[in-house]
Amino acid sequence: MLSAQRSAPLRVLFVEDDENDALLLARHLRKEGYMLESRQVNALDALEKALGEADWDVVISDYSLPGFSAVEALKTVQDYMADIPFIVVSGMLDEATACAMMQAGAQDYLSKDKLDRLAPVIDRERSEAQIRRERRMALEAVRANDERFRALAANVPGVLFQMQAALTGNLRFLYVSEASQMLLGVSSEALLLRPDPLLGLITEDDRAGFCSALEQAGSRSATLNWEGRVLLPGGDLKWINIRCSPRYLDDGVTLWEGVMWNITQSRRAEAELRDSRAQLAELSEHLQRIKEDERDRIARDIHDVLGGTLVGIKISAKLLAGKLEQDEALKKRVRDIETMLDEAITTAGRVARELRPGILKEFGLAAAVESFAEDFTHRAGVPCAVLCADHDIETDEDTALALFRTYQEALTNVTKHAQASHVEVRLTQEYDEIVLEISDDGRGLQPEDLLKPKSFGLRGIRERLTVLGGSMELMVREPHGTTMVLRAPLGGRRPELDADSAAVSDRQATA
Repeated sequence: MLSAQRSAPLRVLFVEDDENDALLLARHLRKEGYMLESRQVNALDALEKALGEADWDVVISDYSLPGFSAVEALKTVQDYMADIPFIVVSGMLDEATACAMMQAGAQDYLSKDKLDRLAPVIDRERSEAQIRRERRMALEAVRANDERFRALAANVPGVLFQMQAALTGNLRFLYVSEASQMLLGVSSEALLLRPDPLLGLITEDDRAGFCSALEQAGSRSATLNWEGRVLLPGGDLKWINIRCSPRYLDDGVTLWEGVMWNITQSRRAEAELRDSRAQLAELSEHLQRIKEDERDRIARDIHDVLGGTLVGIKISAKLLAGKLEQDEALKKRVRDIETMLDEAITTAGRVARELRPGILKEFGLAAAVESFAEDFTHRAGVPCAVLCADHDIETDEDTALALFRTYQEALTNVTKHAQASHVEVRLTQEYDEIVLEISDDGRGLQPEDLLKPKSFGLRGIRERLTVLGGSMELMVREPHGTTMVLRAPLGGRRPELDADSAAVSDRQATA
């Protein structure tokens, strides 16, 4: 069954001078289940024109074309509109060129004769582009709310006031601007006649906090910056900010001079921002669930269908070898076929384990960490030693799976970027946290590496742990290398602050 992502139309712009290669790529993508809409261009001006005529989900470019290269094509895409995934698919593939393209901003670099990674790369980049679009929309919504608040503040000035604090503790206004009618629902004249007008408007729950903040600011001769709620005569509830400074008179009376303004709209914007963040977190979790479901499906197909087929072929090859008596050349050919089948069966099993870590569900996180370290050593050729694995750790399935996936991503980063010759892994429990530490002796992590706009690996690890209430910490390992420390709560996700209580919580401070 096709995923929802692949059932949606995929708009691909091919930068390719060979029409046959473009047709080959298009046929491969259709075979992967995409509803493809594509166009082929072979010149920079045609590329720029195509970018202006349609919205593209991905640009797939050959590396070397007549008159220009993929580097120039990438710069054209970046100059036009920054956020289109750019993938290089070329017949000439070397590590230096691939690294240069990735550093320039390309999402991936693939060989034309190895297209098996093309569809997963497109799915990944398409998902991440969607997340970035959702994030931009959320930020734009918050920005719009902030602009509305600024326009409101410009047209409704704050209330300027001079307030006297007598020795008896009463607060009387000596001056109030006319904006009090709009903010507090009481005219300036009425406020001047009331014996204690401000405390009478502040809600009972916030009154003690205001008096305490005022007393502390007065004792330190500091500026008061207080936020709280006022109940208007008509029954409306408003949030206000009061910022004022004390001035002391000779008779022991303190004058507070300052301004108060309506921050109700600001509070609503904060609530909307919290909602947006919660929605983004839910979207991230949803995408992770979809990814895990798809991994399970692919792993089952590899194990049940492909694995079974390979075993059947191997049995047939053995039967065929038994019937060959004199022809040594044919016997050798059959033995070669059996060797290749063994390698294919091993690879299929490893891929299935990586996609669906059954050992994680059956034997726990520690066993899964040790098993993947062995697979990593054989696959990457880099020794990976698990120095400490606490087999007594028990946690919920979501936390274990999230830690295991971030562990996989961390080792993938080591393979791609670290140039390490040895990796060490520790899995321990510290109080109510699970701590997974991955150390390598590679080239180390430079500060500019963390600032790369396309550094999605580390960003994805951090965000996935943040959803759980955990964290990621990167440290320099002496004499060289990097240590990544992943932390997650033992009992699953930490409880979030209640949104309603946070929306009405008082923030009282003196500045």
